[in-house]
Amino acid sequence: MAKYNITEKKEKVAAYRGLVSPKMMDEMQEKIMNIIVMQKKYRDKDYSAKKLAEELGTNTRYISAVVNVRFHMNYTSFVNKYRIDEAMSLLVDKRYQDYRMEEISDMVGFSNRQSFYASFFRVVGITPREYRMQHLKQHPSMQVTKTKRKRKDAPAKATTKAPARARKASARTKAKTKE
Repeated sequence: MAKYNITEKKEKVAAYRGLVSPKMMDEMQEKIMNIIVMQKKYRDKDYSAKKLAEELGTNTRYISAVVNVRFHMNYTSFVNKYRIDEAMSLLVDKRYQDYRMEEISDMVGFSNRQSFYASFFRVVGITPREYRMQHLKQHPSMQVTKTKRKRKDAPAKATTKAPARARKASARTKAKTKE
């Protein structure tokens, strides 16, 4: 089995692709590029082909036909390509060196780390972490000392087991007194 369950897809011939005239394809291609790339809608996790079709006043079949014919990929691959391109920039940017992969993934529009890793591997051929490490090896001036950022929303971790046990015991006593 391939890494990240990536299998090659066979190209299907869809009859509806021929229904869109070349002139209309040109117009839709330009509009799609404007919305997805220029407006950076690829960063929106919930921006689907359906939402794009609604915004353009057409249907998803036409969107699919244009993306397939003009960009030689499906809608998801098209959007993920721009997400991966931006992720590659962020991974080697010194300002983002202490960001975790989940944070980079979220910034570029992936809904979870697994889909980010799978898409990145499919497009680039290596994992995002490997990409960052290779770039750091090539540019030693970009290396920064590893410091752990404290997340605002992360709960404080107990440093020893004794205080954690004491907290649990205290919580149990409070629960018993309420009964």
